[in-house]
This record gives sequence, C-alpha cells and structure tokens, in this order.
Amino acid sequence: ETRAKIMTTRARLSAALVGLGFEVTPSLANFVWCRRTNQPVKPIYEELKQRKILVRYMNYAGYGDGLRISVGTDAEIDRLLRELPALLT
Repeated sequence: ETRAKIMTTRARLSAALVGLGFEVTPSLANFVWCRRTNQPVKPIYEELKQRKILVRYMNYAGYGDGLRISVGTDAEIDRLLRELPALLT
C-alpha cells in the first residue's frame, strides 16, 4: 500500500514538474531528479529553503545542476507545487 502511494505521488509530482518546464529524469525511487535548461536551479533551491521546503541541490560536472526532490506526503508535495511557480522565470 505504501509503495503504491509513493508511486502515485511520484507520478503526479513528475507530471507537474514537467508542466512547470522542468526536465524530469524517469525514476523508480522515492525521489525525482529535475533540472531546467533555461534557468539555474540553485536560486530556486535557496528560496525553497527560505520557505522551509527542503529539497536537495546537486551539481554534476558535465551535466549541470538540479534538484533531488523526495516524494513526501501529498500535503508536502501540494505545498511545493503551490510555491514553485512563483520562483520560475
């Protein structure tokens, strides 16, 4: 039951991120990796942190920066998806 819930929330999160202009790497884990080709994500990470929404910022040589977003509760994902659009250029 828990696995199914994570999979459902992960799919919803991934689709919403794509709709916001993120590239989302397909995932079978309890997190998604996303990035934007037209905007660095470190400022997004910093602003989310200020808003007490914790995601992980990562930067890989030759690949660029991105966000690792854990699949949390539906309420946590809803809050992230409400706050995120205001941070995008």
